Amino acid sequence: MGYKVVVAGATGNVGREMLNILAEREFPVDEIAALASRKSLGTEVSFGDKTLKTQDLDTFDFTGWDMALFAVGSDATKIYAPKAARAGCVVIDNSSLYRYDPEVPLVVPEVNAEAVDGYAKKNIIANPNCSTAQMVVALKPLHERAKIKRVVVSTYQSVSGAGKAGIDELWDQTKGMYVPGQEVDPKKFTKQIAFNVIPHIDVFMEDGSTKEEWKMVAETKKILDKSIKVTATCVRVPVFVGHSEAINIEFEDFLDEDEARDILREAPGVMVIDKRENGGYVTPVECVGDYATFISRIRQDGTIDNGLNLWCVSDNLRKGAALNAVQIAETLGNRCLKKG
Repeated sequence: MGYKVVVAGATGNVGREMLNILAEREFPVDEIAALASRKSLGTEVSFGDKTLKTQDLDTFDFTGWDMALFAVGSDATKIYAPKAARAGCVVIDNSSLYRYDPEVPLVVPEVNAEAVDGYAKKNIIANPNCSTAQMVVALKPLHERAKIKRVVVSTYQSVSGAGKAGIDELWDQTKGMYVPGQEVDPKKFTKQIAFNVIPHIDVFMEDGSTKEEWKMVAETKKILDKSIKVTATCVRVPVFVGHSEAINIEFEDFLDEDEARDILREAPGVMVIDKRENGGYVTPVECVGDYATFISRIRQDGTIDNGLNLWCVSDNLRKGAALNAVQIAETLGNRCLKKG
């Protein structure tokens, strides 16, 4: 026996990637339904070697379905996730709506798989923010060895994190720079994104940080350890896919860079590419389509007693969203539902 699985938001970047990864990882599916908004009704999407026609999320009956992977944004999730959960279908939600709800587990399986066990309170499990997911995968094994006190992170986030509109704007603006009369003004982003970087993701908070930065702080504390101090600066860069992070870590105990490298090499979900030579590191271009969180540039920080620096890169549509959701589904099946 396998699972009856729903993918809501199946025509979007993340929804399509969810279907791809379910097929790639041979998730035990008995039946699958691809849901979309009414305007996308009937659109065809791929699931392995099959083609699925999207059904209407608004009228879909979740009764008898085991899991629903949601990639529809917070507004639609607020309407349809409780409906699915009440029908007995466990929702794995990619939006930010439930991440900070104390009754909803926020899960990165390599870090806190056991949190999945609390799913039954609301029949909902939250997927973290893309930039948080890859960072905590890197931090967890180091935290177990030397206990992290403080993290300073600067992100370099691709435009696909802002959806199809973000990808289109970078593409069109870049073309427009070279073709007179085809210039494109900023619409999705607050300033020109082509050949530029924008230190602003999501809305501004009262303290001057952005909500994206606040998410990284709150989610790291919920997933990994509430005692860790985190400060973040989140920047949008003209890259189509793949988020990068420069991470500075202060530990309670000394951790040598060589030991850190060995620990990370053995850590689940991590791939270390760290040669001190030209090209001996990973950039977003190389990470696209891969499951791993890549770590490079591991080195001591001599300005503090117990400090390390590292460079962290991952495909934000995969580990930052769709892959993590499928891994949660796998963990839920193995630990709790136990079918397939």
